[in-house]
Amino acid sequence: MKVSISKFLLQTILLSGLFISCNNSGEDEIVIGTSLLSMQNEFVVSVSDEMEKKAKESGVRLIMVDAERSALKQVEQIESFIAQGVDAIILNPCEYEASSPAVKKALAAQIPIINVNSETSEKPTAFIGSDDVESGRIAMRYIAEKTGGKGKVIMIHGYMGQAAQIQRAEGAKEILGSTPGLELIAEQSGQWDRAKSMSLMENWIQSYGSQISAVFAQNDEMAMGAMKALTEAGLKDKVIVVGIDAIPDALQAVKKGTLDATVFQNAREQGGQAVATALSIIQGKPYEEKVMIPFELVTAGNVENYLK
Repeated sequence: MKVSISKFLLQTILLSGLFISCNNSGEDEIVIGTSLLSMQNEFVVSVSDEMEKKAKESGVRLIMVDAERSALKQVEQIESFIAQGVDAIILNPCEYEASSPAVKKALAAQIPIINVNSETSEKPTAFIGSDDVESGRIAMRYIAEKTGGKGKVIMIHGYMGQAAQIQRAEGAKEILGSTPGLELIAEQSGQWDRAKSMSLMENWIQSYGSQISAVFAQNDEMAMGAMKALTEAGLKDKVIVVGIDAIPDALQAVKKGTLDATVFQNAREQGGQAVATALSIIQGKPYEEKVMIPFELVTAGNVENYLK
């Protein structure tokens, strides 16, 4: 058993380029291991940037690794952090169920684990994020208002099985259910990806064309992809497109009037609060087990407030 663990650790260190060990650092140094959904996702990068900033300000060493959208890889990364003896773990889960063993393993090893941005079925020591159900409601309410409560809607999901995907769909369908004039004619996963969502939208345009009244994409990357497909088909002026996250590209698109709206999710607040909470737990200070940061609708009328 010792041989297999050593081999696993060596592979992890070589792959991540982290030629470091907690045991080689000073006894008083606080080390936090962080596993992120994907560093190809602009929102996740914003969260990680703020975590790094907060860690530096607090004199904390952050070991950050990219799970590359793989829950299996994420569980292995948490096993590596446990073996390294980190003081706390921050987890940005890939999936609601499949990333849960990572939380369970950390808790069993008596290492506090803080989920940031997305939830798992296994309850962590603390959760820092936002109410994704409410973000779905906000986006679909905007669509209902702009369409006068009538029309055909398409929904582009994130990765199926991830908490944000499940909850944003729940919120959107709650509003759809109370707005009988709005009909959901198609829904599929765009995997949080701009290019994949553009391709999906191109297929839907072939199937439904001018029947489409609105598109709700569960993040801005997918909204931007859908918007590009609609623009190229000459339909953008006739279709309302709404995303979530308020990434820089989306904010610029809202300002230009090419994207109708986005829902601001505070990446900086989530990242900073995750590190601050981990630090409080490590130091035995009081902390909130659940920190919920509100979503905010962004339209042409208030977009200037969100632009850097």
